[in-house]
Amino acid sequence: MLEKPTIADSAIITALQDSYGLAANRLDFLPLGADRYTAVYRAVTDTGAAYFVKLRGGDFDDMTIVVPRLLYDQGIRQVIPPRLTLSRQLWTAVDNFTLAVFPFIEGQDGYERPLSDRHWVEFGRALKAIHTAELDPAITGRIRREDYSGQWRKAVRHRLRQVETTAFADPISAELAALLRDRRETILRLVQRAERCATVLRAQPPPVVLCHGDMHAGNVLIDLHGQFYLVDWDTLILAPVERDLMFAGGGQFLDHRSPQAEERLFYQGYGAAQTQPAALAYYRCERIVQDIAAYCDEILLMDVGEADRTRGLRLLAGQFQPGAVVDITLQADTGR
Repeated sequence: MLEKPTIADSAIITALQDSYGLAANRLDFLPLGADRYTAVYRAVTDTGAAYFVKLRGGDFDDMTIVVPRLLYDQGIRQVIPPRLTLSRQLWTAVDNFTLAVFPFIEGQDGYERPLSDRHWVEFGRALKAIHTAELDPAITGRIRREDYSGQWRKAVRHRLRQVETTAFADPISAELAALLRDRRETILRLVQRAERCATVLRAQPPPVVLCHGDMHAGNVLIDLHGQFYLVDWDTLILAPVERDLMFAGGGQFLDHRSPQAEERLFYQGYGAAQTQPAALAYYRCERIVQDIAAYCDEILLMDVGEADRTRGLRLLAGQFQPGAVVDITLQADTGR
């Protein structure tokens, strides 16, 4: 969320004091992330300690907080654990939000600071640890499971029809409509390829593991000492390993390396993996399709601020630039 939500700072500060025993004397909203339901803050206490405060509006999946804590407790130090409340809970409620608190890690994400060779290897090692983590069936039974839904593909087809027949007075909406019309054939190719792969995967479902689900550069954090972290677990899912592996070499990182070089370093840490071409193609195409659907909702429904809508349009248009994620996805798929 790029624009500050309507909740008063005083309500957040009170919740930090009452639920966590943290006397915050400073609270700064951080305009980060593309999720319109999530707002984040930096809180500083009177002792000078800094904390990352995450507010989640709308539906809340408690597994997105519980599982990172369990992974950290299993020794996966690339995961930042949530802090316990005074009553030893992992979150609290404030107004219409769920509030969770984490240590504040000063650093840069993978867009601001390209991954070094060492970071790519550690990235692979961390995902391997997550994919092989042992969790109680009572936990895994509550985690969303991949179903290869056509929700996003259906939404994109609807938007492509809409922009052919609708004139938009709003300049941001009009620019989005022009982009969709200009890229119509490419978008349909991605939708159709995802649909064909989904049919194959539903007929013969691959084994599933615990996946982060959204392992792009914005969800990698490198601190001032070069320590590597994986953040933002809101997309946690039980899915084939390709759900996470598609990001290495998939054009999701602003890296000077070729996709092949990314993969080579990543798999040094991850180890050997038998990936299914249909699963990789599905996730890479479906990821773009989902982005298109989500940005269309954000921009055309105009239920967020102008800064979020402008950023969304810029990010979506960037995916279609030469050599960007759409090109990489379609070229890799053609080569199989």
